[in-house]
Amino acid sequence: MWKKTGGTKRGEKMKEEFINLLKSTKRDGIEQLINWLENETDFFTAPASSKYHLCKENGLLEHSLNVFRQLIEETSGMGFDPRTIIIISLLHDLCKVNNYKIDYKNQKNKDGIWEQVQYYKADDIFPIGHGDKSIILAQKFIDLTDEEILAVRWHMGGFESKENYSSVSKVFNKSKLALLLHTADLKATYILENQ
Repeated sequence: MWKKTGGTKRGEKMKEEFINLLKSTKRDGIEQLINWLENETDFFTAPASSKYHLCKENGLLEHSLNVFRQLIEETSGMGFDPRTIIIISLLHDLCKVNNYKIDYKNQKNKDGIWEQVQYYKADDIFPIGHGDKSIILAQKFIDLTDEEILAVRWHMGGFESKENYSSVSKVFNKSKLALLLHTADLKATYILENQ
């Protein structure tokens, strides 16, 4: 599991925003989900990835909030339930909790001298699929609607394995929210987080 630290001031502000958003959904079981995230996972301190976007402390939290903000823009004026927007954006990568371990490797520094450096190693102890795992973990605490399940399950879109490409197309034709979550995730990852 990613090392828990005291947290930065920015990290604490993001955590407070995240928790307040989840609480605002008034979803049955949301308090238990928040308690689990705070006390049994590294969600609030974990990186968003092992080497790609937001590979840093609080990265997963920051990414989730970025996807939320982007999804608000993507769905503006479309009449979607704001509670659903909060749930799917903030919990779409729930599968990443307790997934990253700190490890060390030898690497040459800028002077060409070998030194040991810290890196983040993915160690998925429950490898059942990205979107599937996020749904299963969330539904241990809260009920998800069919629309929310489709959006979270298929938020990886074109990054799914080739065998699933026809399913992705069918889902995106059926669920605009699934497509919009995928789009928000891409924009957060490749635009907001690469500035």
